[in-house]
Amino acid sequence: MDFSLSGEQQQLRDSVRGWLKSHHGFEHRRAISRSESGWDAATWTAFADDLGILSLADIAVPHDAVTVMVVMEELGEALITVPFLETVVTGAAVLRAAGGEAAQALSDGIIAGDVRLALAWAEPDTRYGWQPRTTRAVREGNGWRLDGLKSVVVGAPWATHLIVSALTDTGTSLFVVAPDAIGVSLMSYPTIDGRRAADVRFEGVVLSGDALLGEEGAALPVLERVGDISIAAMGAEAVGVMRRMLADTIEYTGQRKQFGQPIASFQVLQHRMVDMFMQIEMATSAVYLATLRLEAEPAERARAASVAKVTIGEACRFVGQNAVQLHGGMGMTDDAAVSHYFKRATVIEGEFGTTDHHVERFISVAG
Repeated sequence: MDFSLSGEQQQLRDSVRGWLKSHHGFEHRRAISRSESGWDAATWTAFADDLGILSLADIAVPHDAVTVMVVMEELGEALITVPFLETVVTGAAVLRAAGGEAAQALSDGIIAGDVRLALAWAEPDTRYGWQPRTTRAVREGNGWRLDGLKSVVVGAPWATHLIVSALTDTGTSLFVVAPDAIGVSLMSYPTIDGRRAADVRFEGVVLSGDALLGEEGAALPVLERVGDISIAAMGAEAVGVMRRMLADTIEYTGQRKQFGQPIASFQVLQHRMVDMFMQIEMATSAVYLATLRLEAEPAERARAASVAKVTIGEACRFVGQNAVQLHGGMGMTDDAAVSHYFKRATVIEGEFGTTDHHVERFISVAG
């Protein structure tokens, strides 16, 4: 199994890292997260025009999971404030599975920087299951009528299009819905990590026939695969988040003095930071494995994704809590970058399923 990057992937990583260091520092990120919209439109445009990384959403070419992993790690280290995961990873994975002219048109819009997607799949009583329970779409003439409620739709306030899972006569189906369509209402709110989400209600929303993405009733395995793709990418983001927390902790403990010497010279704290490093390395290996298993048969793919999610969840908690503790009281203040990274790590721990959920999932898949 080869974990090495190609020359092109290394160049892309260096380009993304350099651009983010120049244009997306912590103060910029904090200002954006405090703004009314909560997202950075200028950075999104630069991703399309300058870096070209929105082209990873091109469904006309095979999914390049390793390159996505490389980019996501850098975005995690910069604590980016754009819907890259929601649009270029999760949304594009749905479009790639659906195929067709409508999906390609949305893909082209993402690449140009004009389209932002949000996947509306969770409902108040579904826990982490992909099967919708109350959201339904029924045939009405040549189109559809959509009713239901989706909860915690991350990125919905930023989205130009929602991808909505709903029950139809033949099973679970996916539909493209405009957030400003008649009958769609969003209750938007900030999440603890500075992003934006919404609970979205659909009341008699009239959709055209071509709003259906892919085959009717065939969306459940698509959503399960999209979830695993998203877990692998988000895991790479988590690695970037944790690497930054460790780097900031090493820097801070090298400056903070007690008894006339830097606290980083105390052996017990050195051991603590070594433990943080080991947690990050274990998480990195699990993410690599999950990434390389995305094209495997469903059970193997699911096992690798759940192992990665469990490992990432445990590492995020260990690294985050220790980073904050070693920063002392200031580690919880809004002025300290580590507090923002800790909040994102905390959200990652629960997004797309908690550690406990994925332990149960692994057991069920392993048989």
